[in-house]
Amino acid sequence: MAALRYSGLDDTDSEDELPPCWEQRTTKDGWVYYANHTEEKTQWEHPKTGKRKRIAGDLPYGWEQETDENGQVFFVDHINKRTTYLDPRLAFTVDENPTRPTTRQRYDASTTAMEILQGRDFTGKVVVVTGANSGIGFETAKSFALHGAHVILACRNMTRANEAVSRILGEWRKAKVEAMTLDLALLRSVQHFAQAFKAKNVSLHVLVCNAAAFALPWSLTKDGLETTFQVNHLGHFFLVQLLQDVLCCSAPARVVVVSSESHRFTDINDSSGKLDFSRLSPSKSDYWAMLAYNRSKLCNILFSNELHRRLSPRGVTSNAVHPGNMMYSSIHRNWWVYTLLFTLARPFTKSMGCHDKILQTGWLKQQTSISHSLEAGKSKIRLPTDS
Repeated sequence: MAALRYSGLDDTDSEDELPPCWEQRTTKDGWVYYANHTEEKTQWEHPKTGKRKRIAGDLPYGWEQETDENGQVFFVDHINKRTTYLDPRLAFTVDENPTRPTTRQRYDASTTAMEILQGRDFTGKVVVVTGANSGIGFETAKSFALHGAHVILACRNMTRANEAVSRILGEWRKAKVEAMTLDLALLRSVQHFAQAFKAKNVSLHVLVCNAAAFALPWSLTKDGLETTFQVNHLGHFFLVQLLQDVLCCSAPARVVVVSSESHRFTDINDSSGKLDFSRLSPSKSDYWAMLAYNRSKLCNILFSNELHRRLSPRGVTSNAVHPGNMMYSSIHRNWWVYTLLFTLARPFTKSMGCHDKILQTGWLKQQTSISHSLEAGKSKIRLPTDS
C-alpha cells in the first residue's frame, strides 16, 4: 500500500492490500516479491491473494533507476528531488501465473534456456557438452558459461570449437570456457579426451551427450562400425564409461543424453524378440539413414535409463531428452532433401534457445539454491527461491 499511497492511488478495500508487517519490493528484472519484517522472510506470492506479479511499463517521467553500493536498486525522482527503494510502478503491476505454478506449468514452448537459468549461480560447477560448436550444443554451453559454470566444449572440429569459445567470451569476457578435441567416430579419440580431462584434476557435475549425425550415407568408422551408430550412441556410451568414476566422485552429478521422439519408429529386436546386433551396425545393403538414426536414438534412451538405474544410488542421475520436433539446426546438412525439408519448416520451428531449455531443465531438476542479500531501508531479508 505504500507504493499506492506514494502514487496517490491508495484504496483500503483492495484485495492487494498487504497485511501488517509486510512490504512489497521488486527485483532488478521487474518481478515483485514480498518481505515480512516480523518473520524476516520473503516470498514471490502475495500473502493474501497468492498471486505472482511483475512490473508493467516504463518508469514515470522524471524517474530513474540506480543501484547503491550494496547492489540494492533504488529510484530517484528528479522532479521532486527525492529517492525511494519502492518502485513507483508498483501501483501498476500485472498478474503473472495467478495460481501457484506447478513444475510442469512453470515453463512453456517459448521459454528460453537463459530464462530458465535466470538467478542461478553455477560457479564451481564443471560442465562438458559434446558437439557444442553449433546448434543446441552451443546454446547449452553458452547458457551454463554465462551463469558461472566452467564449460568444456568437446568437439571434433577445433577451428569451429575455438570460434564458439570466442563467441561466448564476446558476451562475457569472464566466462570460464574452453575447447577440447573429441571425435566420437574414433574410439581412440574418446579415450584421449577422457585421459586429458582427468589430467585436469577437476570435478564433472554435468555431462551433456549432445553430438549427433543425421542422414549420413553409409560408411564405416576406423573402428569398423557404422558411423551413425558409433557417433550417436557408442561413442557417448564409451565416454560415459571412461568418466564414470569422475562423475561419481563429483556427486551430485548428472548425465543428459539428447535423444529424439524418432526412437519410437524403429525396433532393434529380431522376430523372436531378441536383440539383433546386425541392426545396430548394418551392412550397406541393409542400411537406411533414417532408420539408422532412429535406432541410435532408441539406444540413447535405453542407455540413459540403465545408467540411471546403476548410478543414481551413487548420486549420479541420468535423463534422456527430446529437444523438439523439426527444429532448425545444421544436423540436416548431409543430404539436400533434408536441407530443403528443414528450410521449409523453419518458420514454424522454435529457436535454439527454446530447444536448449529442455537440456537445462534436465539439470535443474537437481537445482542449486542461491540467495541474494538485498538491503531495503534498515532491514536485510533474502530474496525468495523457487522450491
